Amino acid sequence: MPEYDDDLRLAHALADAADAVTMDRFKALDLKVETKPDMTPVSEADTATEAVIRGLIEEARPADAILGEEYGLVGSGARRWVVDPIDGTKNYVRGVPVWATLISLMEADENGRFRPVVGVVSAPALGRRWWAAEGSGAFAGGSLAEETRIGVSKVAAMYDASFAYSSLSGWEEQGRLPGFLDLTRACWRTRGYGDFWPYMMVAEGSLDLCAEPELNLWDMAAIAVVVTEAGGRFTSLDGVDGVDGGNAAASNGQLHEEMLGYLRPRG
Repeated sequence: MPEYDDDLRLAHALADAADAVTMDRFKALDLKVETKPDMTPVSEADTATEAVIRGLIEEARPADAILGEEYGLVGSGARRWVVDPIDGTKNYVRGVPVWATLISLMEADENGRFRPVVGVVSAPALGRRWWAAEGSGAFAGGSLAEETRIGVSKVAAMYDASFAYSSLSGWEEQGRLPGFLDLTRACWRTRGYGDFWPYMMVAEGSLDLCAEPELNLWDMAAIAVVVTEAGGRFTSLDGVDGVDGGNAAASNGQLHEEMLGYLRPRG
């Protein structure tokens, strides 16, 4: 049995419970929305979903730590569940169906550095779910019983590539906007899909590149496992593999270094 099968099954059960909460409140006329100190929105569905996931993890894996966007870090140790209850809250509160619950298990190595080893991305309003576990490949479908293995594209030339991004904000602040614009001109096609979705399309092979200048760990942990297990590459904008950079670049692997070259800061 692969090492993380039981954890992956639990992650699916957590996603099932999350979907029930998020879909019950999606497009609700009385949905309560507040503004957090960082000026981003949080709905009652965000907090309720994370609370449900936390409760189930505490019951099933009491020794594991939990890090969530809404309630922070609880616990310690070499295993840590990382949760974004609704990735794409701005879409959620406006009735746009492009949002997902992101659930990942991270493990610490001998140096105490955490890496994601299990990831589930559940987008119930789209009727889609993606998942992966380290060493077992990446899949999409309605459930573990209805899975299709997915893989990245084989596009090897930038002029044939599709590139996705979330927005223009952030690129200029980091001195990366000129290179970002040059990258959009070099590609065959660009689209601003945003949040989790372009990373899943890279994993499926329908996009070839995507990048964002500002992200948190809970935005990246689950999607990074899916992208890499699908045969792609997931790094910071500075080219460091993993999810510790505060930003992200994902690709089919063949175009990754060229993309990073465009996105380097310029003085």
